[in-house]
Amino acid sequence: MGSASRALLGLLMLAAFPAIAELPVVEYPVPDGDHPHDVAPAADGFVWYTAQRSGALGWLDPRTGATRHIQLGNGSSPHGVIVGPDGAPWITDSGLNAIVRVDPRTFAVQVFAPPADTPYMNLNTATFDLNGVLWFTGQTGYYGRVDPSSGKVEVFDAPRGRGPYGIATTPDGSVYYASLAGSHIARIDIATGRADVIEPPTKKQGARRVWADSRNNIWVSEWNSGQLSKYTPATQAWQQWRLPGDDPQAYAVYVDEQDMVWVSDFGANAMVRFDPSTEKFTVIPLPSPSAKVRQILGRPGEVWLPLSGVDKLAVIRTGPVGEVVMRNPTKAE
Repeated sequence: MGSASRALLGLLMLAAFPAIAELPVVEYPVPDGDHPHDVAPAADGFVWYTAQRSGALGWLDPRTGATRHIQLGNGSSPHGVIVGPDGAPWITDSGLNAIVRVDPRTFAVQVFAPPADTPYMNLNTATFDLNGVLWFTGQTGYYGRVDPSSGKVEVFDAPRGRGPYGIATTPDGSVYYASLAGSHIARIDIATGRADVIEPPTKKQGARRVWADSRNNIWVSEWNSGQLSKYTPATQAWQQWRLPGDDPQAYAVYVDEQDMVWVSDFGANAMVRFDPSTEKFTVIPLPSPSAKVRQILGRPGEVWLPLSGVDKLAVIRTGPVGEVVMRNPTKAE
């Protein structure tokens, strides 16, 4: 084989594999045994996380690495956390079978309990619609909403029973959830509370979490198939891309302010970034083995990760599109 042929072969081989970023992940230890499940960076620079096995809401100061706990109540087992339009962390607490709000200044805990006859829902994830109403999912076959102004909690039966998991709001105000056990996504009519099932092309794919981009497209992480999928509501069209590697397990999905799509891959112990404009994946290996990133959230320039398997949080600080940068967390930023 001549030198020109070998060069061409090398280029073809490089094109066949995803790019690998060099150690862009900065880790922050949290107390042993916290098992941080979800993470929510706030606008003030601090970071909230659910310390699931400690029954607490965790707080991190990335400038110093300091952490603290806010206990949520006897029997608490917090799953998801998001920052609401009021700047407060809102928690889906599967142990309490309730939605919990923590005041970000006083750390006072407020519990929003469902109606007394509500079964155990195994509460999972929450999102706020554009009217300021919180919507949540429950894996045992429920979804619901909380009106913060009145405190009223409503619970709905999921159209196909068990499975409601990740949930997200689109820029145009629509709310979608993913059903892990049901292998579908659903759109909620926020006026009536009705959920309409939308079937992905791949059967039994295990749709786990959803997120929306700036164009109202719905991105889906498929746990069973190892795929990243996109649903376009305007045309009802689907596209699918299998994650790189031999045994991908797509757990969470998040779309950043640049419309880059991030997926946590349990199978590769990595974060995977997907550029929709080029349809190229970039694999970002995680420094800690068996990190188990269960949720992804961010703020401009940062993608935050809970490393549930190793009691750490982590951040990937991003620059312009196509560039991943890393800063020293020991210095004030």
